[in-house]
Amino acid sequence: MVITYHGVESFKIQFGETVIAYNPISKSSEFKRANYGADIVMVSLNHPDMNGVENASRGDKAPFVVSGPGEYELGGITIRGFLSKSSYGGVERINTIYLLSMEGMNLCFLGALASPESLSLETKETIDGIDVLFIPIGGSGVLNPEQAYKLAVNLEPALSIPMHYGEGLNETALRTFLKEGGEEKIEREEKLTLKKKDLEGKEGEIIVLQAAL
Repeated sequence: MVITYHGVESFKIQFGETVIAYNPISKSSEFKRANYGADIVMVSLNHPDMNGVENASRGDKAPFVVSGPGEYELGGITIRGFLSKSSYGGVERINTIYLLSMEGMNLCFLGALASPESLSLETKETIDGIDVLFIPIGGSGVLNPEQAYKLAVNLEPALSIPMHYGEGLNETALRTFLKEGGEEKIEREEKLTLKKKDLEGKEGEIIVLQAAL
């Protein structure tokens, strides 16, 4: 599995010939967007910064789109969506948390989660056993760095990948988030190549990905 970051909450996940896009940035967003074909698109929030399904089309082939709570299965991939809330953009909106299970790994995308209280106890119990946690840290309608770190500790993932910070958002959020975890130096990776065996012995390690714009 190869994970690359494309800014805000946009990620590309590829394993074999299968490509998954998470919260692709739309054409009407002020943020730069990536264009690549995807087999599956997950959208957690109906906002231009995160609902760019049109940018994940591949010629005449439209991707399978998941845009809300429910349970989905496609080609050995299981996706479960859980209802939560976001205040991104200054308006209370429905946010979907996704638990993606494939290759023996559980990837949890919190989307634009407004606060730790927006994560219900039932959802928290259901998403137990997280291998990779994608967590927003920028504040302004999503978790702030301090909230994000405490929630990450509580959810006990093997790896945490911060998102929703940087250019045009909260520039200092990443440094604050890392400081909460006792890390002062920011070391960015261009991409994360991951196999199940790579998670052995990992407990809450933070991986910072450089946005590929």
